[in-house]
Amino acid sequence: MSSELIISASPQGTRIALLQEKRLVEYHVETVENSFTVGDIYLGTVRKLVTGLNAAFVDIGYEKDAFLHYHDLGPNLQSLSKLTKDLIAKRANSGRLDKFKLETEIDKLGKIDKVLTKNQPILVQVVKEPISTKGPRLSCDISIAGRYAVLVPFSNSVNISKKITDKSERTRLHRLMTSIKPPNFGIIVRTVASGKDVEELEKDVKTLIEKWESGMKSLNEAKPRDLIIGEMNRASSILRDLLNDSFDSITVDTKELYESIKGFIHTIAPEKEKIVKFYNNNKAKLFEQTGLEKQIKSLFGRSVSLPGGGYLIIEHTEALHVIDVNSGNKSNNEENQEDTALHTNIEAAKEIARQLRLRDIGGIIVIDFIDMKKAEHKKQLYDEMRAEMKPDRSKFTLLPLSKFGLMQITRQRVRPELNIVTKEVCPTCNGTGMIQPSILVTDTIEANLEYLMTKQNEKKISLMLHPYLHAYFSSGFPSPRWKWFFKYKTWINLQKDSSLGITDFKFYDRYGEEIEIAAN
Repeated sequence: MSSELIISASPQGTRIALLQEKRLVEYHVETVENSFTVGDIYLGTVRKLVTGLNAAFVDIGYEKDAFLHYHDLGPNLQSLSKLTKDLIAKRANSGRLDKFKLETEIDKLGKIDKVLTKNQPILVQVVKEPISTKGPRLSCDISIAGRYAVLVPFSNSVNISKKITDKSERTRLHRLMTSIKPPNFGIIVRTVASGKDVEELEKDVKTLIEKWESGMKSLNEAKPRDLIIGEMNRASSILRDLLNDSFDSITVDTKELYESIKGFIHTIAPEKEKIVKFYNNNKAKLFEQTGLEKQIKSLFGRSVSLPGGGYLIIEHTEALHVIDVNSGNKSNNEENQEDTALHTNIEAAKEIARQLRLRDIGGIIVIDFIDMKKAEHKKQLYDEMRAEMKPDRSKFTLLPLSKFGLMQITRQRVRPELNIVTKEVCPTCNGTGMIQPSILVTDTIEANLEYLMTKQNEKKISLMLHPYLHAYFSSGFPSPRWKWFFKYKTWINLQKDSSLGITDFKFYDRYGEEIEIAAN
């Protein structure tokens, strides 16, 4: 199965699309405002202890204090607190643990006020991003993820991924990691480490140790709310977790991000460096050129079509998500109702598994499949759903169909669900239902262009417009664009953008910034 990563950056943030066999399976949006990412490690301050919840609220710089439950403190809280205090007070200057004496582990059933105090500085890791009205959720059980291993300070255990089932390989990896890891560091071996040689594993562990020690050294001068160890950006973390032989293309549309991704690939998989490509086409945006804009608009609506004529209705509430499977009027090709239901349900299972990853839906999900009578068909559907969800990187629990024909899923939720608005207020009429006569839009563009070229002396102007308008201005000879060239002695760059209204358009200057034009 071929995989492809497409990354488009803008001043507002970065959009990341993961495709398998040209079908969108994951979509991520990194905005500039969202600075709290799962995996980030901060120097926080305990603001309040709530003994009734057995939890604390910690200030890490978010508008609301982050939540830290006793169960998320980790057994080695005392060791972490001791090292943090020593580094802040400059009694220590590095995160080396080979001569560090571990403190006694805390009681699993203890109370929060017995181990933490108000205004205490504390090293915390984000395990759940801010969602809705809630602040981030934190843990003191620190871990740093690499490509082949996860580093766990203040531990001495070596654990192997359960997905590595070969007994001899598990033994080999356990023996290797035990010999590689430094004292007082634990290791969790990831699934992709299977079959890797000792040089690659040792290099990965060494990189994680350096990252830990660099972060701890910064504590000497750190202030409360400071980011101590940052998780890599979303694109790099996807590559770290998923990059394998199936990846045949990584396309990036900004030079800076291209160099960053290429450098990261060179570090983790040099043989794959050649698949990183720089997209440099001023005629169309990357997502537009690859057809992703159309896929996104068609996949994030309330209703999602199935190949055989059925469709899904996806509803969201504060507490759970409900998905209704419908056969439609085009999916009755089978000889009987039972076969029709099975066929539609199997198609729905594939699309639902894809939708959960795409929208990053978490929490409780209830699916109302079409009723089936045969037990073997119900089992077949359950097995299909498990198989389709197997590649999902989020933890999930899947229950068989209930006697009401409902399937229940719980899926790990660590960041806000991704919602793409597919029905928009008309950008031209602003919801009034009235627009300027469409026959006049070309005259308006001509007038605005003449003003920019003759009155404001703009150079290298780009005009973004709907594909229909793009075709009008660029077709024929001499086309309107050629006439502009002869008139203004400069070439006007036209770009398609199907997200714009048919009578909407935008001008951009040579720096890629939108030119605001006052309405007449």
